[in-house]
Amino acid sequence: MQTVDLLVTPRWLIPIEPEGLVLEDHALVVDAGRIAAVLPLAEARARYAPRQSVALPQHALMPGLVNLHTHAAMSLLRGIADDLPLMDWLQNHIWPAEGAHVGAAFCEDGVRLACAEMIRGGTTCINDMYFFPDATARVAQQAGLRATVGLVVFDFPTAWGSGADDYIHKGLELHDALRDAPLIRTMFAPHAPYTVSDAPLLKLRRYANELGIGIHMHVHETAHEVETALASTGKRPWQRLKELELLGPDFIAVHMTQLSDTEIAEVAEYGVHVAHCPESNLKLASGFAPVGKLLAAGANVGIGTDGAASNNDLDLFGELRTAALLAKAVSGDTRALSAPTALRAATLGGARALGLEAEIGSLVAGKSADFIAVDLSAAATQPVYNVLSQLAYAVGREQVSDVWVAGRPLLRDRRLTTLDETAVIAKAGEWQQKIRP
Repeated sequence: MQTVDLLVTPRWLIPIEPEGLVLEDHALVVDAGRIAAVLPLAEARARYAPRQSVALPQHALMPGLVNLHTHAAMSLLRGIADDLPLMDWLQNHIWPAEGAHVGAAFCEDGVRLACAEMIRGGTTCINDMYFFPDATARVAQQAGLRATVGLVVFDFPTAWGSGADDYIHKGLELHDALRDAPLIRTMFAPHAPYTVSDAPLLKLRRYANELGIGIHMHVHETAHEVETALASTGKRPWQRLKELELLGPDFIAVHMTQLSDTEIAEVAEYGVHVAHCPESNLKLASGFAPVGKLLAAGANVGIGTDGAASNNDLDLFGELRTAALLAKAVSGDTRALSAPTALRAATLGGARALGLEAEIGSLVAGKSADFIAVDLSAAATQPVYNVLSQLAYAVGREQVSDVWVAGRPLLRDRRLTTLDETAVIAKAGEWQQKIRP
């Protein structure tokens, strides 16, 4: 028999690929942080001698969720300015609060709070965009969370940089510093078409090509954004980005609520990935991403929460449920985003957008052991006729009992193993006293 680190035996095992498959009486075998095998339970017991066994008789085992767009540190601004349209929310509330309080300590404590929340909710990988990305990387590493940190760029000064060239310089330095970090990657993160001018975007495209890293950007978030661009330049933002040759399979476009049929076709044609953040879009009255049309065109769609200041949580199970329901209402088609497709978007769809589909996003031998267990024994998820439907439409994030990243347990029996939750919450309280509007 072969000795391995871990044998996990759930009631149901959802590999995500092929889409819609549910395995029963199967086991997940983990060794050296990777998935060694997914196979029938009797065969697993005959072939492997695990150092540790975890029995999950009432649980579904599935890949960890991938939060394709978030601003983790903004968890400290949760609820500070609600029920406002995007530009009022940004210009009159969020940006002033950030100007007064954001620094390395703010970002470290905010990211730590976000990590605690997201791990508890089954998220194992995040794609973040915020100031002080070095702090985000540092805390994510400490927490054991997989992260792509955005090398943020603006035209104007903030606490993180004095202007576009300074942001780019600092971003390149951080990219080099994180080159060998096992769970951390980098991605250029120009904020939006209305905050970054042409010259920096051209530089970012050149560096992205040279370094082989992607670009992550808010695009067509609101009708106001598109209308303002048309009035000032005569072009829709998408057209401008296309002319600058920014678009391609390494580009993640966030929100995308304002799209023509031609633009939808071009998303698929260029291989652009869409980070769909339905709850933030709903809360800010930004509009509806045409997810059904995007998927029908062949585009890849992943799911993000956006930041806790505009959501107001980092609950990816809630987000994928909202995404599935909203897609049906917007398209008038009950099949627009089915339960299996929504689960795929929240896992493998996000992994593909980050260029990590060979590493995470599904339970396949050879991939990293990033997976979660969801307890379906609660009254709210009984009886179980279709486990995929329960996960997409009925599960609450509090039912996540266990989380592993690269074979390391970050949550065991609903207890965080890498974060001192009491201290994290106490720090959040200290910031609330400083920031209180």
